[in-house]
Amino acid sequence: MMTRKALPEGKYRDHLVYADGRVVDYGWRCNVIVDQCRQLLAAFMQGQAASGIQRISLGRGDTSWDSLPYEAPVPSTSSLMDSSPHDIAVADAEMSISFLDISGNTTSDVHSRIEVSVTIEGDSLPIGSGETFPLREFALYGELNSNDYMIDYVRHGVIHIGQGDVLTRRVRLVF
Repeated sequence: MMTRKALPEGKYRDHLVYADGRVVDYGWRCNVIVDQCRQLLAAFMQGQAASGIQRISLGRGDTSWDSLPYEAPVPSTSSLMDSSPHDIAVADAEMSISFLDISGNTTSDVHSRIEVSVTIEGDSLPIGSGETFPLREFALYGELNSNDYMIDYVRHGVIHIGQGDVLTRRVRLVF
């Protein structure tokens, strides 16, 4: 009988620069590599039409997550709680994907570790003047047979992103 191993695993780090110049670094925190990522990898290995990261999804989540402790997401998660998230196609995103060596350094060599770095500008979010986008959840999605497959899911207390603010989210995935 095969048993599930902990891998793949992930973590993320947020770096927020406010329009007024203030900077907040949230440090590294754990995220969830969801079951659909494992299915996407298996489909790729079997030769099916699986595609890697195709879009990024930002959600408002649940206000109860603003208080600790909040319920941790589970690997069976397949969509954001926000029924109308802000989606960004990879082609339109300010994003990079790099291989990492065992020490976490960027390398051109193929490794089982990657870092996805996404820059989200407040001016690109669906907010009006003086408003903020209350970010509480984030996901990376791939594609299999023209269907979206969640790869990674992040849930946290609110991060308010306003016009002129810039959030850089780094997501590390270990396979």
